[in-house]
Amino acid sequence: MKTITITCDNTGQDYNIELGTTLQEVRKIVFPENHDNILGALVNNQLQDLQFIVMAPLVVNFIDVTTLDGYSIYSRTLIFVLYKAISELFPKKILRAEYFISNGIFCRIGNKDLLLTPEVIERIKMKMQEIINRNIPIIREEIPTHKAVQLFRRKGLKDKAELMETRGKLFTSLYYLDGLPDYFYGTLAPSTRCLKTFGLEPYKKGMLLRLPNRACPSELLPVLPQDNLYQVFSEHKRWGKILEITDIGHLNTIIEKKYSGPMIKISEALHEKKISQIADKIKNLRRKVKVILIAGPSSSGKTTFGKRLAIQLMVNGIKPVNLSLDNYFVNREQTPRDEKGEYDYECIDALDINTFTDNIQRLMQGEEIEIPKFSFDTGQRYYDGEKRKLTKNNVIIVEGIHGLNPRLTQLLPPESLFKIFVSALTSISIDNHNLINPADNRLIRRLVRDYRYRNYSALDTIKRWESVLTGEQKHIVPYQEEADAIFNSALIYELGALKIQAEPLLREVTQQYPEHSKALRLLKFFSYIRAVPTREIPPTSIIREFLGGSSFKY
Repeated sequence: MKTITITCDNTGQDYNIELGTTLQEVRKIVFPENHDNILGALVNNQLQDLQFIVMAPLVVNFIDVTTLDGYSIYSRTLIFVLYKAISELFPKKILRAEYFISNGIFCRIGNKDLLLTPEVIERIKMKMQEIINRNIPIIREEIPTHKAVQLFRRKGLKDKAELMETRGKLFTSLYYLDGLPDYFYGTLAPSTRCLKTFGLEPYKKGMLLRLPNRACPSELLPVLPQDNLYQVFSEHKRWGKILEITDIGHLNTIIEKKYSGPMIKISEALHEKKISQIADKIKNLRRKVKVILIAGPSSSGKTTFGKRLAIQLMVNGIKPVNLSLDNYFVNREQTPRDEKGEYDYECIDALDINTFTDNIQRLMQGEEIEIPKFSFDTGQRYYDGEKRKLTKNNVIIVEGIHGLNPRLTQLLPPESLFKIFVSALTSISIDNHNLINPADNRLIRRLVRDYRYRNYSALDTIKRWESVLTGEQKHIVPYQEEADAIFNSALIYELGALKIQAEPLLREVTQQYPEHSKALRLLKFFSYIRAVPTREIPPTSIIREFLGGSSFKY
């Protein structure tokens, strides 16, 4: 047999492999003892499942659940096993994996005649464990798309059929688990035995599929109390039903029928209504509230939200005064460093909390203060004579990632604070078994904005993204339930609007870069979505902060 040489990044060694060998066999050669933990591989910086056949020299990097790509594979495969368990126990019932919450995935059964009692959920969990213990292979097969559409319609999976029909591809890759077919956005594990850690338990009006801890895969992530976030997700699911858009197939149908205009108008009206309700809530607390704190992860649209909230507050007779936490960075030589030795600007100790507290207290007492400024070029604080003073109708708006952290406001009267958490909590799904991760939504926003306004390439943005997510988990997520209001800045149409600008940027992330796999994944994601014309998006829309064309100054 002819052999070819492959290079394995994991070991730094070359291996002579027979032509036509699958990566499933290669992993056993590279890892003779612990190959069951391998979920997939990056082949020439492109994510592949282990059915990939080696036909040419290549560079391979095998991945497990401790990597972001591996974690996504693990999560998708768990959903498939859950679907298989439900199909065996309750034939013809529809599984809906709806959103990421509380360190897990919130799921429901679509048919209301099945009540998800703790006993029913325990039965499903035991069936999942049985399927995992059987070590069932997961097989990928390429079939004509029209046959996939027919197959899903016969099974009552209308959402998947509509997705296939509107995607416009001749062939579709299906995965099979013990004869059960399904379609997934992304690769799956080679068999069920790879799923060593999972949980399933009652959660609100459904169940929570619990996921392992990436840092210690034998342990489950703790269930975070996120009642407020659950209410927001539930509300936006109801809005999706009002618009009759709950998945990408529905969205594409609306776009094909040229109903984008009404969809945009209703989406923006829902945003405005929510912002108005938050402003009314602040008005009702006007005698006590002096400081409004706006926090949220990167690319959530905090700045535009703050400007639109200010307008609604002025309608209510309240005039906001803005303060940015960026003005309160300590001098660079005092900035904490992260584990890599680099300046950690996302750590709360990078802020001069004492000066911030002093400024707020003096403003609340009616004094005039001079606002500090921070130069990112020199890394030093300076003053340029800009001053602030509050009158009877003023309220202070503070925007920054640490706005909900109790350490920032521990010396301020709690009743004087109103805390708002802003994030793009994507509520639309690809289909019932394929969620859209809100972090992906925000990454797409950020790479479009970074290119347009900061002269960063998509490669630059993707390189930084994992570090950004790590910082959010440390500094934002633990405090989001502290908020008095949560605003979901996601717009149901926005991915179609971002597609036009994002795709060319992603294509520039070429094969020689490790980030190529993430760019390809997002390009594949956009292949499901029809472009939305942007001409009817109003200049005050939150998405204009990223696309350009906003009437606000930033």
